[in-house]
Amino acid sequence: MVDAHRTFVIVGGGLAGAKAAETLRAEGFTGRVILICDERDHPYERPPLSKGYLAGKEERDSVFVHEPSWYARSEVELHLGLPAVRLDRTAKSVRLGDGTAIHYDRLLLATGAEPRRLDIPGTGLAGVHHLRRLAHAERLRGVLASLGRENGHLVIAGAGWIGLEVAATARGYGAEVTVVEPEPTPLHAVLGPELGQLFTDLHGEHGVRFHFGARLTEITGQDGMVLAVRTDDGEEHPAHHVLAAIGAAPRTALAEAAGLALVDRAHGGGIAVDASLRTSDPDIFAAGDVAAAHHPLLDVRLRVEHWANALNGGPAAARAMLGQAVAYDRIPYFFSDQYDVGLEYSGYAPPGTYDQVLLRGDVGKRQFIAFWLKDRRVLAGLNVNVWDVAESIQRLIRSGGQVDPDRLADPAVPLESLGG
Repeated sequence: MVDAHRTFVIVGGGLAGAKAAETLRAEGFTGRVILICDERDHPYERPPLSKGYLAGKEERDSVFVHEPSWYARSEVELHLGLPAVRLDRTAKSVRLGDGTAIHYDRLLLATGAEPRRLDIPGTGLAGVHHLRRLAHAERLRGVLASLGRENGHLVIAGAGWIGLEVAATARGYGAEVTVVEPEPTPLHAVLGPELGQLFTDLHGEHGVRFHFGARLTEITGQDGMVLAVRTDDGEEHPAHHVLAAIGAAPRTALAEAAGLALVDRAHGGGIAVDASLRTSDPDIFAAGDVAAAHHPLLDVRLRVEHWANALNGGPAAARAMLGQAVAYDRIPYFFSDQYDVGLEYSGYAPPGTYDQVLLRGDVGKRQFIAFWLKDRRVLAGLNVNVWDVAESIQRLIRSGGQVDPDRLADPAVPLESLGG
């Protein structure tokens, strides 16, 4: 029986919001739990949208966080297809798109992120795509299958994780793929130049063409359909469809209008939260892609747009809402699958923060671990087709101890024996 005297509201129907609702009930909260989703689909996970579901290897139902009946059984009030349009901190209420006002005692903002848009001529053509929502993946899945049958061309703007995963999937369907990227290598902002060539070679072997050091300036078409793209260095590439994969922006409009503290875009953007995921308002929390949290271990403010952060951040915020002591210090983690290469990345080492990249294993066979070090301390690790080592890598990062580079590079030396 729900106790209506306390109401916890969650705005955002992604993984973070759904797992927060689950955690509130698992931790014994007996008040009302209200989950507000602006999409009509039940809360779902996003990795399959660029991986298994997009490739046709997973069914649509596999993406959902819970089966639909779970919400009623768990007495979670689910509002689908209704965006939250206004947050009144004085009245402690959230107003929905249909005018309904919902009171909260504690509020969690898990509003996620939205794809950044190309600001160039031609984006209104029918063949221009983004990939963020299930509806996007459903449409793109059909497009890739059609391109494969007809030997059609897909141009992808951006060689980040989404761009590369879609490139691999598109080649699996048989589509022709060109990736346009302003940096000199793929994933440059995450992995630096040292590892970027690995992905250039991998995709090149599967027929993907890269155009580095350039940006799209125009998408040309006829009768509303895409024909080609042009870049700022004067090149033109044939295209039947275009995917904009140039990053995502945190959805902070609700928080900004309510006067919550934000982080500026130059530092990653997002809603500023402390280590307990609490915002500048003591009754409002934020988790998932939208939250820029101070990491108590790394001593830096981070906004992490990956599955593991939503999976773990939602429950952490729920426990903090219940008054439990929370210090959200998970090591950033993500994974990717491209062709026959599977990888996991743990840590935080953007270019300029490390002084050495050390490789352990056989890079030629794409079976190795890369470590980013600063003063002989491990900042991050990337395991490529090497499994069951992510926890050991994260332990090295968490310890902060110095390591012997020669021993770290030796596959015969157990990772468990290294570090402080």
